Amino acid sequence: MPDDWDEWEKGTGRAAALPEDALSAEALARPRAEPLPGQILARGVCRHLLGHGFVSVEEFVPAPGLRVDVMAMGPKGEIWVIECKSSRADFTSDRKWQGYLEYCDRYFWAVDDAFPLELLPEETGIIIADGYDAEIVTMAPETRLAGARRKSMLQKFARHAALRWHKARDPAISLSS
Repeated sequence: MPDDWDEWEKGTGRAAALPEDALSAEALARPRAEPLPGQILARGVCRHLLGHGFVSVEEFVPAPGLRVDVMAMGPKGEIWVIECKSSRADFTSDRKWQGYLEYCDRYFWAVDDAFPLELLPEETGIIIADGYDAEIVTMAPETRLAGARRKSMLQKFARHAALRWHKARDPAISLSS
């Protein structure tokens, strides 16, 4: 949103948000890409967590340079991070996961039932998932966030979720977080 509210009211600030052909029949009919294996796991994880009263967002950026696969918020405001790994290579190439620990109360890996669990660090939780559901097989240890960090994460979570909702309602719109 422009700093000058008058510009926004006149509509000059809104034009940049929509591409010229945004609402064309072609733009609205474009096919969606097939989900990647990690995205399929994330779907099952999100479904499972919803059954436990958690709401979740995918591809959440807690800080510049970091992007978690799933961030979930529980009914008491607890924050969990879940990284979805579809293969040994996917797991061994992940060099940032320890940076996510300071942004959550509990940290989990979500993998499928064929994943070699012995690769996963003992100080984290494990979720076995597929595209339809999941099961927490090892509860992650809890390290409660400081109040200021929790407030910041909850605000980012809410903004991220609201932007995703706008995008779902109007796929042609261009949004930035």
